[in-house]
Amino acid sequence: MPEPSLYPRLIGSRIAEAMEDTPVVLLAGPRQAGKTTLVRQIAGNRARYLTLDDELTLMSAREDPVGMIRSLDRAVIDEIQRAPSLLLAIKKSVDEDRRPGRFLLTGSANLMALPTVADSLAGRMETLLLLPLSQSEIERQSTNWLDSVFAGRIPKPGTKALGMGLVDRVLSGGYPEAISRSSPRRRIVWARQYIDALIQRDVRDVSGIEKLDQLPRFLRALAQTAGQMCNYSQLGGQVGLDSKTAAKYVGVFEQMYLLRRVDVWARNRLNRVVKTPKLQFIDSGLLATLIELTAQEVERDRTRFGHVLESFVYGELLKATTTAEGEYALMYYRDADKVEVDVVIENAAGQLVGVEVKASATVKESDLRGLRKLATLAGDQFKMGILLYDGDETMPLGGNIWAAPLATLWGT
Repeated sequence: MPEPSLYPRLIGSRIAEAMEDTPVVLLAGPRQAGKTTLVRQIAGNRARYLTLDDELTLMSAREDPVGMIRSLDRAVIDEIQRAPSLLLAIKKSVDEDRRPGRFLLTGSANLMALPTVADSLAGRMETLLLLPLSQSEIERQSTNWLDSVFAGRIPKPGTKALGMGLVDRVLSGGYPEAISRSSPRRRIVWARQYIDALIQRDVRDVSGIEKLDQLPRFLRALAQTAGQMCNYSQLGGQVGLDSKTAAKYVGVFEQMYLLRRVDVWARNRLNRVVKTPKLQFIDSGLLATLIELTAQEVERDRTRFGHVLESFVYGELLKATTTAEGEYALMYYRDADKVEVDVVIENAAGQLVGVEVKASATVKESDLRGLRKLATLAGDQFKMGILLYDGDETMPLGGNIWAAPLATLWGT
């Protein structure tokens, strides 16, 4: 397996493009997804490099943000969320000198969720999202699954990953450091330490939460509900949190790119807002570590693997949205009769593709219930329904619904 830093990142060309015409470019995403490696490659020696993980640099940024920025012509500033006051100094500097590509920033927390930030750099900054490695990047493929299926073409499957080969991919996740580890045991050690470090250090930066002792237990409790509709207040109660605190903590984990709340698709947009969102973890490897799911367990019993596989597919589709030509929103469908579709993708024109995820190699008629219901409800808006399964044939199942291998996600 190549060095983690040698995987081609599909968003690289987007960053270079943004720097051609925008003064400030922010590359956001979770810690250790590969942001620093990428921005240093792109900026080369044309810009000064500063990281706010360095205590002296951080102190300077917090004590004298204007002085620090005044001394810079072009700069890469890593982990900007540790000193948000720098952003106002950057705004002032950029207003005096609007040359494109002056500041390339990285942030491991969603800065747009911090109140002053979104306003201060509106029109001056472009934000791009770098998530952990997608399977396409690992396999060095550049086909975008979302653009393909909305154009009416399911990609040809990439490198086969069936049975335990698929399980290994899903349990590894996409963090460069995790997939470079030599064994599942070493990956789990890395993932546990990563989660601990995130909670001990970064949560304080973004939220000012002092009582951190309940956070690990709450995160593990959330992991048990991945891929399901989630009642946060009920879940919070189980670990001794009131509903307001539970909702705040979910927001913090979202800000740090650990998980996402996924809204319900409904024809009436107002109904999307009032229905319960579902939780998806962005990295299936971290999710598997949190719920202590191992390959040995999956070999004996696939019951818990289904939810982790669904998170894996959701993560791959989310990564595809960050580099796609089109604009796509990821939702899910569930009605009063408990008929569900795992992921409903909507493009800017309102067309839909439904995706159902199946952890086995056999497809039954009952597996298509959700997609058929969605097709009926969506009418002309329905572009295609795809059942992703652990097999290797792409087959039409009538009514513009297809069974396709999970390996099409990293296909050509």
